[in-house]
Amino acid sequence: MTLSILAAWKVIDAEVRRLTAKAAATAGSWGASYEQLGAVWGITRQGARKKWPDAVSRPAPTTTGKSTLALFGGNAEVAQSPSGGWGWTAEGADGATGAATGETLYATAEEAAAHAGAFLNAHALDSGDQP
Repeated sequence: MTLSILAAWKVIDAEVRRLTAKAAATAGSWGASYEQLGAVWGITRQGARKKWPDAVSRPAPTTTGKSTLALFGGNAEVAQSPSGGWGWTAEGADGATGAATGETLYATAEEAAAHAGAFLNAHALDSGDQP
């Protein structure tokens, strides 16, 4: 009985590791840095890089300017407004367009990118393309 419980925990542990790696990769694709991943997980930037080596394939976006996303067959641009907030515009794979309105600006580029990514996900042509 004790060994079967241990075996069950092994399966659960493997699934949790898989799901956290997937979440880290998704966050990285939306602009999160290893420093941010580590902070969320309670480890250092170097620890996050070691734990999820492929999560961040490019440097984190700068604190000002623009960045682009290509997810779920669509494209989005995240840009900082003159007021300092971050917005986004996007065109989904299905041709739908969307944007954060002037009244809905976000505190960080990552937060705006997350909302743009959610829009692109909602307007993907095939749900099988989702990460």
